[in-house]
Amino acid sequence: MPRELRVAVVGATGLVGTTMLRVLSRRAFPVRELVPIASAQSASSGRCVSFGGRDVTVRAIAPEAFEGVDLALFSAGAKISREWCPIAASKGALVVDNSSAWRMDPDVPLCVPEVNLDAARSPKRGIIANPNCSTIQMVVALKPIHDAARLRRIVVATYQAVSGAGARAVDSLGEQMRALAIGAPVEHGALPGQLAGNLLMSWRPDPATGYSEEELKMIHETRKIFGDETIRVSPTTVRVAVANGHSEAVTIETERPITAAEVRKLLERAPGVRLIDDFGQGRYPQPMDANGIDEVLVGRIRDDLGNPGGVQMWIVADNLLKGAALNAVQIAEALLARRAAAA
Repeated sequence: MPRELRVAVVGATGLVGTTMLRVLSRRAFPVRELVPIASAQSASSGRCVSFGGRDVTVRAIAPEAFEGVDLALFSAGAKISREWCPIAASKGALVVDNSSAWRMDPDVPLCVPEVNLDAARSPKRGIIANPNCSTIQMVVALKPIHDAARLRRIVVATYQAVSGAGARAVDSLGEQMRALAIGAPVEHGALPGQLAGNLLMSWRPDPATGYSEEELKMIHETRKIFGDETIRVSPTTVRVAVANGHSEAVTIETERPITAAEVRKLLERAPGVRLIDDFGQGRYPQPMDANGIDEVLVGRIRDDLGNPGGVQMWIVADNLLKGAALNAVQIAEALLARRAAAA
């Protein structure tokens, strides 16, 4: 790893931003100085974040906040990222953005380190995009299979935790659960409907296709990450009443037929993957297993009886870690290490 760095975290007081701070600390990332950045409201209130055993005062986002910054990690939403990522990059920072703002820009690499780190080696705009949380965990598990037999079709149904919608949504689910338990009226709060005892598909719809915005992300991002526009991706995304940890039921079809036994062998040695696969003994990945875990958990690997030559599996990951903060930090670690080695 290179010299110690001046690191800005934009959205430092949010759910993913605070997770980024914990990841930087836990992985001993070489932070010389932390620059936590948030809204003017957070900054004007004198809010602090804890890092390195001390409190660091949050700064309001402004061009001067990025002066001398080596790395800028963004997790403050697409609107902020569209405006401020180019400004941070113009100041010389390597920018890793967790929003949807830059993911499909042809000049911005969309990176999962275990899958396509080379694509991010020399970002033209100085910006690297973090994929959607659901896409990240799926492609980590499918990369070895794609390399071995080339993916032709992916059918995926997601079971997405409420933490993916932010801290206020997590609080609202708790309030809904308490109201439901005592028979009181259930208020929506920060959620678009009642999630307690229920399921929601509340992402913005695309009138032209009937898909949700979240589903379209999985289609386009998967193709861009694998560099293959011919992969057919058929997603259904669902929000479930789980606090943290996204789950996915995935069915694949490959160019050459593949077996569950072969997939299991490939995934046993795959980077970033942990197998929990003994369904006969009741062992399979669950969201609570993934909470706080860096790896993507995979189980229920089985031959597809409805389509011989295909395989089905169950994929679970901590959406705040590998699905967001950890993936961003891993991108920075890998690229900065390469730069140091080349220096």
